[in-house]
Amino acid sequence: MKIYNSLTGRKEEFVPLEEGNVKMYACGITVSGEAHVGHGFQAILYDIFRKFLEKQGYHVTYARNYTDVDDKIIARSKETGIPADEYAEMMIGKIDAVMRELDVDEPTVWLKATENIGNIIAFIEALIAKGHAYPAPNGDVYFDVDSFPAYGKLSGRDKEDMLDGVRVENDGAKKNAYDFALWKAAKAGEISWDSPWGKGRPGWHIECSAMNRAAFGDRIDIHGGGRDLIFPHHENEIAQTEALTGKQFANYWVHNGLIKVNGQKMSKSLGNSLLLEDLLAKYSNEAIKFALLSTGYRGDVNITDDLFPGAEAHLVRFYTLIGRAEAAFPGETGGEEEIDRAFDEAMSDDFNTALALSALFGYFKDVSRLLGENDPKARRIVNQIRKTYSLLGLFKRDAGEYLSKYAPKEEDVPADVKAVAEERAEARRAKDWARSDELREKLRGMGYAVKDSKDGYTLSKI
Repeated sequence: MKIYNSLTGRKEEFVPLEEGNVKMYACGITVSGEAHVGHGFQAILYDIFRKFLEKQGYHVTYARNYTDVDDKIIARSKETGIPADEYAEMMIGKIDAVMRELDVDEPTVWLKATENIGNIIAFIEALIAKGHAYPAPNGDVYFDVDSFPAYGKLSGRDKEDMLDGVRVENDGAKKNAYDFALWKAAKAGEISWDSPWGKGRPGWHIECSAMNRAAFGDRIDIHGGGRDLIFPHHENEIAQTEALTGKQFANYWVHNGLIKVNGQKMSKSLGNSLLLEDLLAKYSNEAIKFALLSTGYRGDVNITDDLFPGAEAHLVRFYTLIGRAEAAFPGETGGEEEIDRAFDEAMSDDFNTALALSALFGYFKDVSRLLGENDPKARRIVNQIRKTYSLLGLFKRDAGEYLSKYAPKEEDVPADVKAVAEERAEARRAKDWARSDELREKLRGMGYAVKDSKDGYTLSKI
């Protein structure tokens, strides 16, 4: 199988450090707020990567972290009046609950920054001893970027542009403005720990390096995270770890794309953050996964008004055919192994979930045809789809139960919406595409997305 390696900028054949074993680490959530769709996207992806590697016969140790102390958490602590450690623990509980509702499995190892303070301090002490870090008079400790000539090899940045987008703090205490904090001296009222440099707390970047080393040793196979972490976070992880060990830290750097909402980057400042809790109240976890995985993981996902309703409509159609096939041939237990082989081929090409999902439309077209011919192969195809695509978290539910909850009910659609939908259907039959598009937009303005199929159309609330 091949994986795109951000470090080299190309797809590479996957060869683990130890035959048959894979060490994989993915940067998790900073628990300063509720889990949003971007957090869910990343959690879904690395859960799937782990499962597919296991399907290929590897024993995977998958570590994921919670950043449970940082500037944002301290700021939220001050806003809410809840001590920082209690606030972080509360948010971890809420995020864990919503991830279970999203049906994301637990990693092999959970890591928390606050449970690794001793490892972090020892890591920093070793960097100072090797001349790669220095304590400042104010109690901060900084990494000396000039001491690591390979700095920038992941992001491709040089020293002239590496300050772009990076907050510069306490410049007077640093040798160079681009040096970054490993340890931050405590300010009044902040959570802190004792250290050789006085009371303080770890910098964000050192947390992952120290936790990684504590869990896996000097080297890992795969390090993952969002593309926004390439610089400075992952660049700094490489510098810290490789400066200490003298060894290549991760063999494969894997980065997923970002979430956009109607073409704009999702952010709290723009007010377009989509909370997972809100999405799960409206759509099935399978529809959310189907929508997010329909784009290759390295590409950005653009969430439009009809993305999730459209995914739900597809799944309603698929589950309808599943239910019909299972009812028609209740004793048929066989499968169609070519479906599994095609899935493995797609996923072996850099975890191509988009290609794997696109095949479903052809499979279910065959199911519909075979049902019309009363051919039990329809059930065998459905059996295999259930077995194979469960790896992506799809088709795991009873068809009747799924449809009763998520299929649109005719009586729930207002009469005026039905009238516009029927007018649009008539325009399509007349091949008046301009009028059809105009009426689609009118439906969207009324709060409904329409999804066409050979059997007609389905409406779903936006």
